[in-house]
Amino acid sequence: MTSNAEPGPVSGKGPVGASGPTGSLWLRLLKLSAAAAAAGLVLCAIAAMLLDGGAAALSSAGGGLLVMLFFGISLLVGHFVGRSNPSGAIGVFVATYFIKVVGFAAVLLILGAPAWLQARWFVAGAVVAVVLWQVAEIYGFSKARLQIYNDPEDKEAPRA
Repeated sequence: MTSNAEPGPVSGKGPVGASGPTGSLWLRLLKLSAAAAAAGLVLCAIAAMLLDGGAAALSSAGGGLLVMLFFGISLLVGHFVGRSNPSGAIGVFVATYFIKVVGFAAVLLILGAPAWLQARWFVAGAVVAVVLWQVAEIYGFSKARLQIYNDPEDKEAPRA
């Protein structure tokens, strides 16, 4: 098989096959993003521990884990709703986002910050988690194989 777009070496003699769509996009993104954010949080917590002690390490881990929980809920909703109702997934994402923002804000305002929490490290952990989560999510989406068109129907195959 060769391309007539530009001269060059022959691309190969084997058949070209289709790989099909990605099996579970949302769960794969959840694993990839959580692993990236967790790795960054470990490094952030180590830095916090070395610079300011155990409370700083717990503060950075807490900020990052809160972000991971916030984003993870969305990917789980995408997985469960997207399977049964792909066209309604966006509406459920919006509703879930609103519920999460209001719910997390209410919990944080009602509980307040514990005395040991170091705000600077809490924010640092949250920022590390957000940045690494988003980078991993973008990377995961870029590698996803989403089927855009329906497979061609085999005209000789009997219809069920």
